[in-house]
Amino acid sequence: MADAGVVERKLAAIFAADVVDYSRLMGRNEVGTLRALQARRTILDGLIAAHRGRIFTTAGDSVLADFASAVEAVECAVAVQAAMARENAETTAGEPMRFRIGVHLGDVIVEGENLFGDGINIAARLQALAEPGGICVSSAVREQVGDRLPVWFGDLGAQTVKNIAVPVRAFRIDSGGERGAAAGNAGSLSRRVRIAVSATVAVVLLAIIAGGWWLRPGAVRPEPAAAPGADAVQARPSATEPAPRLSMVVLPFVNLGNDPDQDYFADGVTEDLTTDLSRLAGSLVIARNTAFTYKGKPVDAKQVGRELGVRYVVEGSVRRSGDQVRVNIQLVDAESGAHLWADRFDRKIGELFSLQNEITARIARAVQAQLAIAEAGRPIAHPDALDYVLHGRAQLQKPISRDNYDAAAGDFEKALSIDPRVPDGKAWLAAVLAVRVLDELSEAPDEELRRAERLVSEALATAPGSALAHHVKGQVLRARGRCAEAIPEYEAAIAIDRSRAPTWAHIGWCKFLTGAVDEAMPYFEEAIRLSPNEPSIAAWYGRLGVVHLLEGDVGEAIRWLDKATNTNPRLPFVHAYLAAAYGLQGDAERAHAALARAQGLSDSYGNLARVKKSNWYDNPKIRAMAETTYFAGLRRAGLPEV
Repeated sequence: MADAGVVERKLAAIFAADVVDYSRLMGRNEVGTLRALQARRTILDGLIAAHRGRIFTTAGDSVLADFASAVEAVECAVAVQAAMARENAETTAGEPMRFRIGVHLGDVIVEGENLFGDGINIAARLQALAEPGGICVSSAVREQVGDRLPVWFGDLGAQTVKNIAVPVRAFRIDSGGERGAAAGNAGSLSRRVRIAVSATVAVVLLAIIAGGWWLRPGAVRPEPAAAPGADAVQARPSATEPAPRLSMVVLPFVNLGNDPDQDYFADGVTEDLTTDLSRLAGSLVIARNTAFTYKGKPVDAKQVGRELGVRYVVEGSVRRSGDQVRVNIQLVDAESGAHLWADRFDRKIGELFSLQNEITARIARAVQAQLAIAEAGRPIAHPDALDYVLHGRAQLQKPISRDNYDAAAGDFEKALSIDPRVPDGKAWLAAVLAVRVLDELSEAPDEELRRAERLVSEALATAPGSALAHHVKGQVLRARGRCAEAIPEYEAAIAIDRSRAPTWAHIGWCKFLTGAVDEAMPYFEEAIRLSPNEPSIAAWYGRLGVVHLLEGDVGEAIRWLDKATNTNPRLPFVHAYLAAAYGLQGDAERAHAALARAQGLSDSYGNLARVKKSNWYDNPKIRAMAETTYFAGLRRAGLPEV
């Protein structure tokens, strides 16, 4: 565990709102202005809560809130300004009360319920740059939103703001005039996906259909989806047509207790899981409104599949006992009724909303992995590009090895040869190329990294809001030894998709490699908590062992390194660190054996000079720690200097 004195940080989208000319309004009509502010704060606070934001500071007319997602923060800001405009139009007494809003995505310091740091200051400065009734965002927010929302951005260029050393590139969000399209959609943005997710899913599905019905090769185009607000958004296949691949419904989780808070929790998990799974490339997820028509009714997965035209059914239950909550979940094949996967999540009751977020993230991650495995296991006479992408992803769910990586890369290559535009195809291939280098399993690391760089650049150009693409960009930068640049890419991926467990682990490793040793542990712990059955779990155990060894805790290092080898014995660095640990303990026999295993898996351990060339030790602080622990232990294990 990290020391108690370690400063806690997190990546957050910061929302800063302030009333225009508040002092002047108070001077002219103190009582009327205060009443108007109270009325608008009711609107503002409600919209922030509806968009899953959290107000952490208020001072007079100003409000600061944080969001887990930049998209949600901007969506909320647009909804707030639209609501305020309506309120002003409907209020005849007194002057209109207008707000300025600024949004920034950045690293902040957590201290209890409050947040501090430059991330807060930049959001406040952006708010001051906004026009009355307007919104101003940073380039980090602009990049994350991409084209995910129907809003228009106007580039204000680099702005020099008070108490911030580096100029901040700012963008305004236009809501009128020549960009009236954004304003026309502001009303729809004010409805949180959590409350009316069916409309959002309908738009996504219509876009997929209009862009080419590649989900079902050779299938007839379906009838148009229901209008936003209607219950059904799916297009049911005919009796002879197979359901679309990656099509699913998340049925309302059953509350097995009598606590009404638990009922709310069960519904919240259902809604959030529906939203998270809809982000999976190529997925077709039935809207919340339709799914909830099955609430409280006995259901048969095969019948649900026929009625909704889906291939998979996700169902689950919630039970509370004392201070424990248990969530059970199953993934069912709607065609056969077979249970493909089931899991159970036990957690202590803390703050219910945070618990809901954690469990949803874990479930989403697990279900996405199982869907890829299930799809890859279906016999297909004539596989297309998406089939190969899914098969490659299934390969990556297997333990780390050269053969599994090679098989996955081959599948992604085939996918791109069939259709260079297949969703996430370039990003997945770049991911394999980068991770082969990172795991010391590449025979041509420089060549593979150059190709990975090209592929991920193309992927980000096509989908700047892709969590996978940002994650892979971080991987490529980390493989190049540029961890300080990789961290923002990883953080961007988490801001888009909090369930991406490997990204948490990679941030932890980059924190370590850049010298922030004490900050590394919480990231690994979060990764393991989110995905305890992750194929990369052995590498995470191993890196925790590395941290402990370099910090001089040899016994704890051996415990984690042993756990890694028991999970996956094919990781060279784990055996090398075990050799050093046993060497430091004076156990020559075990040290020699572990070193021999490392050398048998990789030629990077032929001599100490070669080991020292690793970019793991570029940071002077880490290198100094390695000199007295890892390098010294390898010498005792019998590794020659040159």
